[in-house]
Amino acid sequence: MPSEPSSATNTSPGLIHPWLEWIKQVHAIARWGLTYAKDPFDLERYEVLLKLSVAMMADFAQMDTSRVEDLFANEEGYLTPKVDVRGVVFQAGKLLMVQEKWDSRWTIPGGWADIGLSPAEVAAKEVQEEAGLEVRPVKMLAMLDKKFYSHPISPYHIYKVFMACEITGGSISTGLESQGVGFFGPDELPELSTQRITPEQIALLFEHHRNPDRPTDFN
Repeated sequence: MPSEPSSATNTSPGLIHPWLEWIKQVHAIARWGLTYAKDPFDLERYEVLLKLSVAMMADFAQMDTSRVEDLFANEEGYLTPKVDVRGVVFQAGKLLMVQEKWDSRWTIPGGWADIGLSPAEVAAKEVQEEAGLEVRPVKMLAMLDKKFYSHPISPYHIYKVFMACEITGGSISTGLESQGVGFFGPDELPELSTQRITPEQIALLFEHHRNPDRPTDFN
């Protein structure tokens, strides 16, 4: 399934650029107000605040205002973080990775969580669709807030869930969104799609593989 859209080429961790987090919070407050406020004057003020948040995000991320509006078009009600689920598969000490068609860079299989599916079900589905392998999720390795890592800037607040999976069947093959599949050791990693995965997250996954008793990591 599709992952989050690319928004800019420069990397900007949220902790280094607090303005990005402030803009997201302003946008969320505007949406919350438009959902729950009853007074027409309050609704008008929240609508102005919403437009300001879109303009600020467009300026900060160097995106067209219309593009930002499209990204936020379906967001209604009480806004919550989006959830990105990744299936983590090791074989002979190497990590399963897929090459994305949209940028020809590599990540581990995954994408947005689907309504009606558990994180484990999403992880298994994504691995099968993107890499051709049937897997059984066995442990949640980490639940990480994207803002703490060196991803490119994003208009969304995102939690990233990493599920350890065991191979049960299938065979290596590409899917609709992948153009390459392979297993890689820690010293032979291909160019990463940093919108989806970062070197420090990859290192954490290898640490979990070396130490199966390591507890789940979270922010």
